[in-house]
Amino acid sequence: MHPDRTTSTRFAVPVDAALRTAGWQPGQWDIKQAEAWADALRAHTSPAGHRHAVFPAAVEAWAEFGGLRITPTGPGRQVAPAALHLDPLHGLHLARTLGDLGRALNTELCPLGEESDTGALLAIDAEGRVYTLDHTGDWYLGPDIDRALAALIGGIQPVRLTAG
Repeated sequence: MHPDRTTSTRFAVPVDAALRTAGWQPGQWDIKQAEAWADALRAHTSPAGHRHAVFPAAVEAWAEFGGLRITPTGPGRQVAPAALHLDPLHGLHLARTLGDLGRALNTELCPLGEESDTGALLAIDAEGRVYTLDHTGDWYLGPDIDRALAALIGGIQPVRLTAG
């Protein structure tokens, strides 16, 4: 586990408060549950033969934040804050979708959870970057799980992914 994951000043106050209300604490690490999710994703094959990529960045994010149901309070900075359920099995049946986006981004993607109110899928790539996929498009949330959570909980407008 990375040492700065145990600091109490890791997140801005409203983000920290939302995480703690959801049950998160600095230093939290449930590798047993993370490995169970990894096994479930690895074992799943779509009817067309698509499989999930599972890698350390995803397992680490699940070990620390997996299972949390986060309900932010108050207004967001630019958009409404997102209610989240960090459970990768929300993306179990989306291996092809994640594979296609991963190829477009020249990386691999793995499910992270969902935005509870919209059903948008949260995904993480092999480098730890976080994205959300919804009916309007694909969005970049940040270069790591901390900044992605800060954006989602803080109501910061994500960057739309475009061909280019």
